[in-house]
This record gives sequence, C-alpha cells and structure tokens, in this order.
Amino acid sequence: MARRQCSLAIERVARRAARVHPAGMTQAASPQAIRVVAAADGTLTYLVGLPPDALPPVRARDIDAAWHHARAAATREAWGVTRLFRFRRSDGGVTDLALADPDAACWAAAVDAMVGIGTAYGLSVCLRLLALVDLMAHARWAGGFFTLRRDGADISPALLSAAATARLTAAAQFDIDDLRGRLPRGNLLGVSA
Repeated sequence: MARRQCSLAIERVARRAARVHPAGMTQAASPQAIRVVAAADGTLTYLVGLPPDALPPVRARDIDAAWHHARAAATREAWGVTRLFRFRRSDGGVTDLALADPDAACWAAAVDAMVGIGTAYGLSVCLRLLALVDLMAHARWAGGFFTLRRDGADISPALLSAAATARLTAAAQFDIDDLRGRLPRGNLLGVSA
C-alpha cells in the first residue's frame, strides 16, 4: 500500500512538472539528466534519466565525508524533507524510491548540502551512503569492518572503498556479491570475513 501511495505521489508531481517543463523526461533526454521538482509541501521529486544500477562509482573519501556530514546533521536534528525518486529504466519502465523516513531524509538532506544530489555523482554518493547504513545495520558478516561508538563510527578504508565502487542493484542497494568480492579476507578487526 505504501509503495502504491509513493507511486501515486510521484505520478502527481511528475504530471505537474510536465506542465511546467513540457519537454518532460523523454528518450532524447540525457541519461545523466536529473530534474528536481519541489511540491508546495516541500517534498522534492527527482526525475532521474537512468536506473540506480547505472549510477557511477564514487570516491571513498566522498562516502566518508558524507557519513560525517550526515551524522552531524542528525545530531543537530536537521531532519530534511521527503524525497521521491523516479528512475527511468532502459526498458522504458520506471523504478520509484521514497525517502520519507526522518533519518533517511536527514541523511539525504545532508548529502545534498554537501555534494548535491541533483547530479548522477551526488545521487550515487547519497544512495551508496544509505546502502552502507543499511548494510551496517543488517549484515552481520560486515561487523568486522566497522566499529560503532556512541559518538560515531570507525569504518575501515576497505569497506569505504568497496561501498564507493560496488555495483548498485535496481533497488538502490549494494550487489552484495560484488561488494564482498571487493573486500579483503581480513578486516578491521583482523577476523576472516
């Protein structure tokens, strides 16, 4: 039901954007093009001319900087707005993604302020950061590559590098096999992965 509501919300914003910008998102649009449309309630909709799995790799230092910038924003409770994404797939279909959770909205706003998520590179940094947070929360096997502390986290350079360059899936998550293949056998704590 929530996915359907997200899709309907994106459709409404996309229709309004088409009235304002008649060219819309067509096959002739640059595949790197990202149009941002602001709704009256502050919601931002990103019309992305390529799927999440076609977003470029990024620099590990940008993932690290985004982590610290987003963590600082969360500490300040700078929550941010809901962000909706409509990705155009190569088959002409679309994939919708909503960042409505306050934490995700906060982190996305921080990355947007730092690097700008209205570009393929900036959006890739944002999605990779969110995928890294999800990985750290759910993938027990990755626990040796980071240490969580009350005031932040120590993330191994190997995990940052893998997160920066691993393939993303169509659902904007890491291709886990690719990510794990980029990690060394040993890890931050010296335990086998």
